[in-house]
Amino acid sequence: MNLKFGKTEKIDLSLIAVSATSLVASFVLSLDYMSWIAVILCGIPIFKECIEGLISEFDIKADLLVTIAIIASIIIGEVFAAGEIATIMAIGGFLEEYTVSKTQGKIKELAKLTPTIATRIRNAKEEKINADEITIGDTLKVLPGESIACDGIITDGETSIDQATLTGESMPVDKVKGDEVYSGTINLYGSFMMQATKKSNESSLQKLIKLVESSSPENSKIVKTADKWATLIVAIAFTASILVYLLTFEITRSVTVLVVFCPCALVLATPTAIMAAIGNLTKYGILVKDGQSIEELAHINELIFDKTGTLTYGTPKVVDVISEYEDMMYYVASLESKSEHPLAKAIVNHYDGEKLGNVENFKMIIGKGVKGNVDGFEIIAGKKTLLEDENITPESSINLKDSESEIFVVKNRKVIGEIILADVVRENSAETIDILKKQGITTTLLTGDNEKTGSYVADKLKVTNAKFNCLPEDKSEYIKKQQLKGNKVAMIGDGINDAPSLKKANVGIAMGSIGSDVSIEAANIALINDNIGDLPHLIGIARKTIRTISLNIGFSLTLNIIAMILAIFGLLNPIEGALIHNIGSVVVIIYSGLLVNYKLPKKLGITKNLNKIK
Repeated sequence: MNLKFGKTEKIDLSLIAVSATSLVASFVLSLDYMSWIAVILCGIPIFKECIEGLISEFDIKADLLVTIAIIASIIIGEVFAAGEIATIMAIGGFLEEYTVSKTQGKIKELAKLTPTIATRIRNAKEEKINADEITIGDTLKVLPGESIACDGIITDGETSIDQATLTGESMPVDKVKGDEVYSGTINLYGSFMMQATKKSNESSLQKLIKLVESSSPENSKIVKTADKWATLIVAIAFTASILVYLLTFEITRSVTVLVVFCPCALVLATPTAIMAAIGNLTKYGILVKDGQSIEELAHINELIFDKTGTLTYGTPKVVDVISEYEDMMYYVASLESKSEHPLAKAIVNHYDGEKLGNVENFKMIIGKGVKGNVDGFEIIAGKKTLLEDENITPESSINLKDSESEIFVVKNRKVIGEIILADVVRENSAETIDILKKQGITTTLLTGDNEKTGSYVADKLKVTNAKFNCLPEDKSEYIKKQQLKGNKVAMIGDGINDAPSLKKANVGIAMGSIGSDVSIEAANIALINDNIGDLPHLIGIARKTIRTISLNIGFSLTLNIIAMILAIFGLLNPIEGALIHNIGSVVVIIYSGLLVNYKLPKKLGITKNLNKIK
């Protein structure tokens, strides 16, 4: 695993290294004073945190017992034991802190998307204004390629709008007079006039930004494992130590009880397991930002999918070509090469010829198609409505699926074929959904697509639940309702529109290489390979990690209790006690390390192995 440390983390590691070296020197060379280095470098931060917690919040943590054990060891002259305890605790604390995310989702990329300039029409004159100067009722002009500055209604013109920012739809949406348009979406082709219905700071994009800023998972706070047990541990250790002293009047025996009950193994139980799990996932291109996400993921019972770019590839592809003419693709690819429309690009990408024809008189008909002359032949490529406008009667030769788009190709006024395009479902989507169900996970599809398109994918993949026409706030609201019911929810998506939901969910998972920067920042986990087939392994190792932590805790508590009993009867001194609980720490680390090579059981029916990062 490739570990990267910041300046503070490098300093902490250096202090731990120096402390460990001083302990080795103290033991090998019998130089007791060397142990003081470990006590000072690693013990003082523990003392400080303990005192601050007690004073500010009267918060009893494992640090309290550690502090008492260190001080008691020093009082009876066992400085080596004190330094050993301090160093082990510092290592555990470092691992725990390293696995905690230090940054949450940022919205810098969203801020960049916010239009700053708009063209307002007033008294028949155009004027450039700042977007925040827009008032309701203003008439605005939007040119091709511009981001729309505010929400509004088209009053004149026709166009195609890229709404992926807000809805995640893979296909541009055709707009005509009377249709709504939204801030932050992109005008692809025709210029149009619109009337503002909302101010810039009240627009759909600003609402999306506010959702990202304000969203947080319900009841998601994870308390350090050792601290959950701290009050009970402190109470037991103190009581036992005092009783031993009152019964024996032997301070060494009493201090030994505190030393052996020092929760080193318990403190290491969580961070070592989580670090090993993160190391395992990193090998397969699954990046986890914080250990809390592993704990949360182990308990989720519902996984929510975005459609476009997650269950599907997110871009239109040619899925069928129907024609008796061998040169049809040559003509249509030549013509479409002059267009920037996503469907046109898909057609050109599908064409496997070496050259394109000479195109003249190219013309785009917004929302319908294109036409022009290729090598002197009149070529038309477009929807049925375009052909009808040209007084050509098309007859579809197939029954289109709800997710497909049909492009007719005309040569010299004669239909010579059809091209079928669709946003293709990922190859392993169905298998992934099936395995997740075997793991007891409810699968839900929340998509901004219409019901016909969305239901086709939902039915094909057999997801448990599906909701359509979802805006970002609809997805976030659904997640909130599920959380209030007591459900643990994970969300996987790839677009900017998914960012609020990714942050709102107990665990957010982003499609890494195709996902937007905003969605990756908002998520807790990123799939760098964009392989949703990794999800079952991700959930499997999260659950295995929690089981490992539970066993580590059980083992460490049992060891502490046995050691305490031996100390009570005078069978252990402080040095021996420190050695025993350090052996416990080593066992915990070794058992946690087994997670590095964990693989999902074959009984779940996985047919393909994960691909390691090379």
